[in-house]
Amino acid sequence: MANFTVCETNQVTYLDIRMAMVQGLRTPDEIKAATNACGTCDGCNEHLPWILTTVCRCLDITMTAVIEAMQNGADTVEKACAATTAGTAPDCGRCKILIENIVAIGR
Repeated sequence: MANFTVCETNQVTYLDIRMAMVQGLRTPDEIKAATNACGTCDGCNEHLPWILTTVCRCLDITMTAVIEAMQNGADTVEKACAATTAGTAPDCGRCKILIENIVAIGR
């Protein structure tokens, strides 16, 4: 799955939202403020909840799984990836920058 338009109203893309998440933004309100996503169009309703709860889209690893791995001692990107398998599929690993942010800020 390549970059795609999430917010049809304001032309906000998947990568726009992911980049906001890499900056530590996690809630719909934070994402809407940072990216100008409307939060109410069909695209936002369909995709935004999934994007905000998924870290590795290649393997469908959730934010909850990464946070639980951290709570169980995964204090580096490498340990979080090993514990969850995030970023380990062939041609996978784009999620590691988000995992780095999750480890750094603890959420």
